[in-house]
Order: sequence, then C-alpha cells, then structure tokens
Amino acid sequence: MARRVVVIGGGAAGMSAAAKAKRTDPTLEIVVYERSGYVSYGACGFPYAIKGEIARVEDVVVRTPAQFAKQGIQALIRHEVLEIDPVRQTVRVRDLEDGREFVDHWDELVLTTGGQPARPPLPGLDLPGVFALRSVEEALAIKAWLAEQRPRTGVIIGGGYIGLEMAEALAAHGVTLTLVERLPQVLPSFDPDFTAQVTDELRRQQVDLRVGQPVQSIFGDERVRGVVVDGETIPAEIVILAAGVRPSAALAQAAGIALGPTGAVAVDDRQRTNLPHVWAAGDVAEALHRVTGKPAWIPLGTTANKQGRVAGENLAGGDARFGGIVGTTVVKVFDLEAAISGLSLARAQAEGFNATAVSATAYSRAHYMPGHQPITVSLVFDQTSRRLLGGQLVGREGVAKRIDTVAAALQAGWTVDEFAELDLSYAPPFAPVWDPLLVAANLARR
Repeated sequence: MARRVVVIGGGAAGMSAAAKAKRTDPTLEIVVYERSGYVSYGACGFPYAIKGEIARVEDVVVRTPAQFAKQGIQALIRHEVLEIDPVRQTVRVRDLEDGREFVDHWDELVLTTGGQPARPPLPGLDLPGVFALRSVEEALAIKAWLAEQRPRTGVIIGGGYIGLEMAEALAAHGVTLTLVERLPQVLPSFDPDFTAQVTDELRRQQVDLRVGQPVQSIFGDERVRGVVVDGETIPAEIVILAAGVRPSAALAQAAGIALGPTGAVAVDDRQRTNLPHVWAAGDVAEALHRVTGKPAWIPLGTTANKQGRVAGENLAGGDARFGGIVGTTVVKVFDLEAAISGLSLARAQAEGFNATAVSATAYSRAHYMPGHQPITVSLVFDQTSRRLLGGQLVGREGVAKRIDTVAAALQAGWTVDEFAELDLSYAPPFAPVWDPLLVAANLARR
C-alpha cells in the first residue's frame, strides 16, 4: 500500500513540499488541505495587484488544484484541519462548503499553516471596510471595496513591509492616507537613523505619518468611518490592519508539536519536528539564523519555498538540509527602495556582539551618467573579529540587488575586510568605479 502524506496548508511551503515529495517518490499518495479557496499563490504580489500594476489579483496564483491533480497531488481547498492526533496518525478535517467533518490517516504529516495577522484588541476590527492582507480572498475584497465604495480617506495600522506597500497601493486609488505605527519608527527591523529617508518619502507622497502613537479604536456604523489615534479622530473609509504577523502554531501546539523560543514550530535542518513523521516548513516554522546561530522567525516566501522542498524530499526518503537564513528583505516605498540583510546595529549589540556600524552615501551609477541616484549603505560588523554582521541600504535605484551581495557575504561568514576586496562590476550606466558597498566597506577598514 502506498504511503499517505497529508499536508496542512496549501501556500508556498505546503505546495513546494507536496510537489518535491511527489517528484522524489512518485508512489506517494499526497493530499493537501487548504482552508482558503486558493493554493500556490504569491502573497507578496497582493499590494501590486490592488494598486493595479498587476492586472488581476488572481494573476499571483502560480498553480491551481487542477494542475496539481495532473501531477498526482490532491489539493482540497475550503478544507480546514481541526485537530491532529499524532498517536493514531490522523487528522480531523472540516469541509467548509457543507460543514461535513471526517478523519483522514497519514503516514507522513507536513505542517505548513503559515502565519496570521496580529489582531490587537481594538473595538471595531470587524466593521466592513477593515481588512487584513494574507489571502487571495482578502486581496480581492480590498480591490472590490476600492472599486465599489471609492473611499477617499484611509488609515493603515502598522509601518512594516505590508503597511508601506499598501500605502502606495491605496494612494494610487486617490485615497488620502494616514499611516499609524505604535513604535517610534517605521520598518522596526532597521536601525532608527536609517529610516529617515523612508519617513521623508512617505511625507513627500502626502502620507500623514504618525509614529509612536497608539490606535485606540476603530469606529463606524454599517461600515468603517474612522480611527481614534492617541485621542484624535481620523476619518477613514478603509482601514488596513498591518500590525504584524505571528505564526499559526495553535494547531501544532495542541497536538504536542514543540514550539521554539520564537513561538514558531521548532525544526531541525531537515525540517523535522519533535514528533516522528511530522515535518514543518514556512511561516509556521523557525529557521536557523546564520549570523546569530540561534533560531529565528522571519516569515518570507523565499524561506517557505526552500523549507518546503527540504521537507518534501526528506519525507520521501531523501537527505536534504536547509542551511538557514540571514533575513534578507527589500521593500518598495513609492519611489524609494529599502533593504536589510543580517543584523541591524541595535540587534547585533543586543545579541552580545562587540558591534559597530559605518555609513556611506555614494551614487548608483557613474556621477556623469544621467539618472544617477544616491544610495546610502550601512554595514554592521564586529570590532573584535571584524566579521560582517549585517547591512542596510536605501535609495531610489540599485538597492534591491546590491543587498544580495551583502547576503552572500553574510552566508559565507566574511569579514568586512574581505568584503571590501570584492571585485564588483563597473560600467557607467550601472555602477561607479567605487560601488556604494565598497565605499562603506573601505570606511570600515580605516
């Protein structure tokens, strides 16, 4: 009898695990249970579909259940797993279309339940016109609200990546925006003095930015009408809740699957949990941070796809390993790009490194080339070992791929002196003789 694999969650990690397992061992019987109405989609594209830069929200869907069926993978949408029994190796599932519940057996279980938006205890969260953004359905609902209700005012709660990307999306629809972040700065993972350009860009784009101010309530009648922020009433005909994400680990915890110090599921480098034949990947799982050497939880689509592939190969009899992350992220804020890899200075010092940072501003192209733009680079390194610990970049062009150079150096464990010796490309339309990365690295060598 063929071994049966049950995957809980049909996002990037789950479908990567299912596809890799089937390729590794075609005899496997694989079923994926997905609570929403879609599988295998690129959630990072949602803001650009809402903006209209991508024609349809559905265009972010990579593959459909019918396409997976041709590969021999059964992907059941609108099915929610309610309970895992690791002793009997069963799951209890509810068909959300008709309410029917049934029990399914598994030989291997892959937990990819992802993350879920943090929901602060605010009155009015359930009013029509208040949206989070984690599923295709939510993206479709936001786009429909913009088209049908034509809101003129809006509030975004949260100044992380989703909040900043949605500011651009809503502004494209003519919405007058207020962005509220309870912490003293947007992009909390960056060093405070590095986010000044992001703040300036938001205000240049007429976004009313409120940092260090708490949201007290959301109010309305048959729909949202406004938000109370630090005692002030701000009109809002649409509200985007982007106050962070947390791992959807309740199902795992109830089944006795161990969580790590971050609150996500603890896994080894083969994506195994503490229970035999139970694997976890994606936003529900931790990953080893290659700079700190500790478990970390940084939910990214890149990590989800890689961890899913590793879990799928191993449950099918392979021997794959996931080497960890350095937390490389980039965000577009209107006409600005901001990126980080590794540790900020504040985080490095909190982790016990003898850390310092250098900062430099240089041009993205040769200074005599039309369109050249300044890029600010910050490099964080340990003063004792000289090891590179992190980098941050901000500018109007050339940021997104330069951060990948920092990521490669962090993964290799280079010193800042080795980084300064990089033989980077030079041609006037693309980069100056002294790339901004090298200008910063040479400052660190002094």
